[in-house]
Amino acid sequence: MIDEDILKAAVGWASEYVAPLGRRWQHVQAVASKAARVATTFSSNDAGVLVAAAWLHDIGYAGDLALSGFHPLDGGRFVRARGVEDRVALLVANHSGARVEAELRGIEGYAAEFPFLDDALDAALTYCDLTTGPDGLEMSLHRRVAEISDRYGRDHVTARAVTACVWEFERMIAETEARIACAGPR
Repeated sequence: MIDEDILKAAVGWASEYVAPLGRRWQHVQAVASKAARVATTFSSNDAGVLVAAAWLHDIGYAGDLALSGFHPLDGGRFVRARGVEDRVALLVANHSGARVEAELRGIEGYAAEFPFLDDALDAALTYCDLTTGPDGLEMSLHRRVAEISDRYGRDHVTARAVTACVWEFERMIAETEARIACAGPR
């Protein structure tokens, strides 16, 4: 079970490794804040998993941790090495279509190392990430995909991966919005 110590550790690691990355820190804080709101629709353990993963989803960008150059892989491995519940590592490694990008990058064994469960937690983290811009502001999915494509360049592997996954992201966002609506005001 995820407890307060794990959540505090996730915030601490994010603060240590992501805060120096400038606006990415703004993005991570906003994603985590949104995840905390969405988490109220989950059981207490799943809520903690979601919020911890939100804090850690971009930790693989940190220079000291960027060993492969693919942030979901480096982040997932960092989380797993810290002994955090493995579901957090799976979320970090698979957020926002990462498995598709791993395939496009030719990373062998990615799915075996970090299986994609395609469940409500995956949908919720992707929702939080892809409806939050790089400066932490609310952003529509399609605007976010366009922003990523513009930032990286349309031919970059990251841009190609997010573009290929738009249909999946639309489904995940719709599922999460429906979950929020069913939960009602909290």
